[in-house]
Amino acid sequence: MEYGFLWPAVLWGLLSLPVLAWGYLRALRGRSRLTLAHTQLPILQEAARAARPWRAHLPAAAFGLALAAVLLALARPVAPLPVPAANVNVVLSIDVSRSMLAEDVRPNRLEATKAAAVDFVRMLPRNARVGLVSFSSYATLLAAPTTEHERVIQAIQALQAEFATAIGDGLLEAVWALPGRTRPAWPQTTPPPPSGRLPPGVVVLMSDGQSNRGVSPAEAARVARDQQVKVYTVGVGTPEGTFLNIGGRPIWVRLDEDTLKEVATITEGAYFHASSAHELRRVYRSLGRTIGWERKPTEVSSVAAAAAAVLLVSSVALSVLWLHRVS
Repeated sequence: MEYGFLWPAVLWGLLSLPVLAWGYLRALRGRSRLTLAHTQLPILQEAARAARPWRAHLPAAAFGLALAAVLLALARPVAPLPVPAANVNVVLSIDVSRSMLAEDVRPNRLEATKAAAVDFVRMLPRNARVGLVSFSSYATLLAAPTTEHERVIQAIQALQAEFATAIGDGLLEAVWALPGRTRPAWPQTTPPPPSGRLPPGVVVLMSDGQSNRGVSPAEAARVARDQQVKVYTVGVGTPEGTFLNIGGRPIWVRLDEDTLKEVATITEGAYFHASSAHELRRVYRSLGRTIGWERKPTEVSSVAAAAAAVLLVSSVALSVLWLHRVS
């Protein structure tokens, strides 16, 4: 059950609201039918209408809504709300190759990625274990999955650009860092798929997608799939690319979206593209609100009770104000 009520029988009480409304209107009409002898009756009728505008009925309306909210609270409503997942393991794998120094994303791809990655970690629930891998010509595990998020944030902020791009190696290093995954004895060997269910594991891989070293990204993605790891890839930069001055030589660097999309597809993850620092932060905040959280049916009677209290106080306050104006 997602949306519903634990005690739905209480909702039959809502049928009393139309009866109360009918009684209220009948009482108003009853007062208006009192016999009155006066030579200027039309003028008095206009004055009566002016003395009782629609605002005079607000206290009764607020009281009726308060009663409805009380009945809803007594029925114990249930709604799916985001709660921290019980067992969350996430590894960030960040490209630190020289192409990440391109400035088509301000101030450059790497600095924008670092800032967004910090936002992502801060969006995760406190019980989530998060790790960090950086990769260029090779991959390095900088922080094993841990609940000490500040330590991971400090490691992210200390990242520096290096040389080439080995996306496959960066992905595999992140996979082997996740709990329950066993690194093969030799890097060239592919481990057999596990026989049982492994602890949940997610990799968020951030790169400009131009792999030129190490294991093929597609091959690494298939290993991640076999190890029951879902990979979310984030492409940083513009597909049309830009020039980057390396060693006094201008080199054209562009975002290779096809590689990152293939990795995400193989692992049943998702690909995101960000061509600006603002978009990059938005992507990571969205991921931070998704990864590490799950929706569970949760009783929200307190919300309905709070609404009832506010409406009841409003009804009393409006009554006092209206009586003060009339007097």
